[in-house]
Amino acid sequence: MPTRKSPRKGSLQFWPRKRARKFLPSTNWDAINSGKNLKGFICYKAGMASAYVKDNTPDSMTNGKGIVIPITILECPPIKIFSIRFYKDKKVIKEILSEGLDKELKKKVKIPRKKGKKIEDIKQEDYDDVRVIIYSQVKKTGIKKTPDLIEVGLKGSVEEKINFIKENLGKDISALDVFEKNQVVDLRGLTKGKGFSGPVKRFGITLKSHKSEKGRRRPGSIGPWHPARVTFRVPMAGQLGMFTRVIYNNKIIDMGKAEDKFKNIKNFGDIKTDYIIVYGSIQGSAKRQLIITSPLRETKRQSKKNFELLELR
Repeated sequence: MPTRKSPRKGSLQFWPRKRARKFLPSTNWDAINSGKNLKGFICYKAGMASAYVKDNTPDSMTNGKGIVIPITILECPPIKIFSIRFYKDKKVIKEILSEGLDKELKKKVKIPRKKGKKIEDIKQEDYDDVRVIIYSQVKKTGIKKTPDLIEVGLKGSVEEKINFIKENLGKDISALDVFEKNQVVDLRGLTKGKGFSGPVKRFGITLKSHKSEKGRRRPGSIGPWHPARVTFRVPMAGQLGMFTRVIYNNKIIDMGKAEDKFKNIKNFGDIKTDYIIVYGSIQGSAKRQLIITSPLRETKRQSKKNFELLELR
């Protein structure tokens, strides 16, 4: 057998390994070309459970049989449009505030008293793209009162985007109007924060021999004498968790109105608004805000999966 070699520990794809600046990460909405109308939505992680489902996936080894799968339950309170942003050559040229905004938004942003321009006042020649800033009506849940705000892209031509905004301005937008059952979605958010951690837990380096000097849970060498410095590639102790991550191609198993279906979820409580049940695990702790979006690159393997929910366990 050849000698097992491990040239480095820890992927440089995620760098620097420090706490994220904000809970809801930025998203490249131009890259996402699928979806109904809104390309994204704000949801909150309630927790995980096991679901007894009937596997209707074609060519599956368990086709037609009942199986138990891991699921994550998400609460999706209705959202509202906070403002409309008009873009020209990928730069914001004008932003118009919506009317009838919630009082809780004053804790988050400064809202001007004077009314600005309307959508009709801006000529179509002046802009080539439109996006909206949405906020979650999280006060309808038992999590908190201060809403979360993000910018979200829209699907379709510029005229279709403007028509969608006019129809939904000042109205509640439900997650049930944006996503469908058995659809594949992506979830963006932060992982659990684990604080200051050593290199063994942070990068997965092996423990040294029990006879080694100067500690077992540390790297054997932190580099050569020259150049006389420690490079950033050396696995060292530091921040672990609270990192921005994306979980791609998650299958929606079930969705709908809560109606007292989910009660006394550990570390969360009751789900009072809309819910979405997703196959598999999702990053973050309970009550963590997440962005659920249309898929960036949908895979056949995930899209062909079809589960019929029978019972939650």
